[in-house]
Amino acid sequence: MVRKSYVIVVVALSLLFTSLQAHAWNSVGHMSVAYAAYQQLTQPEKDRVAALLKLNPNYSKWLGYIPASATPADRDMYVFLMAATWPDEIKAMGSGYSGNDNPPRGESINLNTGYTDKQTHKYWHFVDTPFSTDGTALPAVPHPSALDKIVVFQAALATNEPDAIKSYDLVWLEHMVGDVHQPLHCATRISSAKPHGDLGGNDVVVNGPAKELHAFWDDAVGLGDTQNFMTAVKVTQTLPAPDPALANDAKPADWVAESFSLAKTAVYVDPVGPGLGPFTMTPAYTAAATTLAKQRIALAGARLANLLKTALNCSATSCAN
Repeated sequence: MVRKSYVIVVVALSLLFTSLQAHAWNSVGHMSVAYAAYQQLTQPEKDRVAALLKLNPNYSKWLGYIPASATPADRDMYVFLMAATWPDEIKAMGSGYSGNDNPPRGESINLNTGYTDKQTHKYWHFVDTPFSTDGTALPAVPHPSALDKIVVFQAALATNEPDAIKSYDLVWLEHMVGDVHQPLHCATRISSAKPHGDLGGNDVVVNGPAKELHAFWDDAVGLGDTQNFMTAVKVTQTLPAPDPALANDAKPADWVAESFSLAKTAVYVDPVGPGLGPFTMTPAYTAAATTLAKQRIALAGARLANLLKTALNCSATSCAN
């Protein structure tokens, strides 16, 4: 009986670890998107997001990661970076939040109740757009998805909703805009072996520390947790300038379509073959992944900045009801 209980616990922890790996750039990637966006905000816009982020339940914890010597301006910037990781932080054991990867039946796409919502909403991190190379029938895209929620929260941020709601929307937007620029957040490969999809590459085994194709791409620009915000600052300083025309594309559906196309043309390519692996990443594939990840993060930062500029530059009298 003791051995059986031990096995159950190990399996449960393994499933939990997998779910925590499943739906994001890692913290460095998300904070790099946030840093790139923050540089493009005006001082009034920075002041507004700083006021909103003070309402986040993790605000005091984030302040504890910042050196006492930091200036008030740098403190606000670092908090903005760390806030981009909050939707992943609540997936941790003991966070007080619960939920799984599957949208519950009947959840409204327009759900937006703020921090009183104690669900992790892991399915808000991705858009499972299916494709197949072996003719397996394609399932429908589950809803609500990251695309649905970006549209809803962007609209809400530009209304006269209470600041507590806007704070929640802000941290999710910081995160989800980053998410949909990671190709494997917008695609799932359907096959006879995985007729419901490979979970955006999470079921595809690769040799090396990442172990899964999805994690390999999550970690493409470096490793680190929320408190490693300075790593993200250094990464962002190596990003290429995004294409201005692409940066000005304000349609989230286009961002998702780009990532879906890239998943097929740049992710599921040699040495990633049919099946579930294991596959060994070549130096050429790794270098190309790093280059593409930096391009996508830079583009995500520019688009996040534009989204926030549009949504934040309204007042109680000018915002829509």
